[in-house]
Formats: sequence, structure tokens, C-alpha cells
Amino acid sequence: MKRVIVTADDFGLSEAVNEAVEQAHREGILTAASLMVAAPAAANAVRRASAMPSLRVGLHLVTVEGPAVLPPSRIPDLVDARGQFPSDQFQLGLRYFFYPRTRTQLAAEIRAQFEAFRATGLRLEHADAHKHMHLHPTVGKMLIAIGREYGLRAVRIPAEPPSVLIACGERVSAAQILLHRWTRLLRRQAKAAGMRVNDHCFGLAWSGHMTSTRLLRLASHLPDGVSEIYFHPATRRDATLS
Repeated sequence: MKRVIVTADDFGLSEAVNEAVEQAHREGILTAASLMVAAPAAANAVRRASAMPSLRVGLHLVTVEGPAVLPPSRIPDLVDARGQFPSDQFQLGLRYFFYPRTRTQLAAEIRAQFEAFRATGLRLEHADAHKHMHLHPTVGKMLIAIGREYGLRAVRIPAEPPSVLIACGERVSAAQILLHRWTRLLRRQAKAAGMRVNDHCFGLAWSGHMTSTRLLRLASHLPDGVSEIYFHPATRRDATLS
């Protein structure tokens, strides 16, 4: 049996993104959206989501390349003076793994983001992470443990099957194969915590380039199980998307 979840990431990043999410849900096939609670247009996103009760909204946890909820004085090892996480995932990953003080600050920020989501009044349907940073063992473990306290019941596993990409005519690298295997750790963590998880995820290889042609090709090769297809929609490009 095949089931598809269609999700928009970066909900709240800009009004152009929010407009696209609303249009895609009301007029198209979009079923879910992942909210960046500290993003510039988060309040606008919440207003739109509140008027669309059939849209399933979850937390798009930001722990890299984006705005934090807590002020820089509370998490100086995580963000710059503007409260922005750096974009270097490798360096951040090392710090999240090896430095206890950094992990303490990370846990506080993750809790603050779940708290901010709760304050919206929206039902927490799921959680995932910006740039899939929850694949990092520390981030994933904290997202699941803290999320449970806020009623989290489902987590995205960004497991994109190489065999399906090949069937769609794409070339697959060794890194993509290794990443697919690495997702097993997050899947085990989530299942052990009683979370619902998707079986497959599509959008990594085509991130920012998911065309209608690719989507139709993918639809012809979807495997059995629950597949999540995610996009980064926007009605126009603006400063936040450049």
C-alpha cells in the first residue's frame, strides 16, 4: 500500500513562502508544512495556518543557518551577535558532539523552539529539521526527547532510496548511499521513543529543483509504504530566498 505526505519546508521564512504554502494547500496537493518559529514571517504563517485547519503543521527545527529563538546572550556558543546560526554544518556538528556547554545551550534552544510552537496555538503534527540537522545524533536525540514533552508524535526520516532515484533516471553518488544508511540511526531512535515515522523521503536530491517533470516521474516509481515528498515553495524570489 502506498501513502504520500506532501510537505512544504521553511514555512514562515517569508511572505512569498507563506503565500505559496497557502495556495498549494487550498488549490493543490500540499498536505503539511514545517514552521520556522523564529523566521521573519512566522507570525504571518501562523495566521494563515490557523485559517486552514486541514493543513498539518509541524516544527522545522533550526540549529544551522537560520535564526534562533533565544537571545545571543543565552546561547553564545551557537549563534552570532545577530542571533543567527552559522551555515557550516560540519563545524557545528563537531561542537554539538564534543562540547558539553554547547550541548547545554543547544538543548535550551531546542526547548525554546518547541515552546514557541506551542505558543502559536497550532497542533504539533510532526517535527523535522532545517538542512536535516536532526540526522546528527545529538540533535536527533534532543529533538525526540524534548519534543515528547510537547506532544510530539511524528518525526521525518530523510531516507531517500537510491534505487528509486536510479529508476527515475538520476545518478546516485556514494555519499547519497551512505546518507541513506545513516538515517537508520534516527529511525531507531524515533521508533524506540514511540514516534511515527515515514518509510521514504523525497526531495533531497532535487532540493530547490523539484520540477513537475521530476514529480511525475517520481509518482511512477513510488515504493510501497509512507513516502514524504517535501518542497521549498515560494510565489516569488525575495531577499530571504536569494
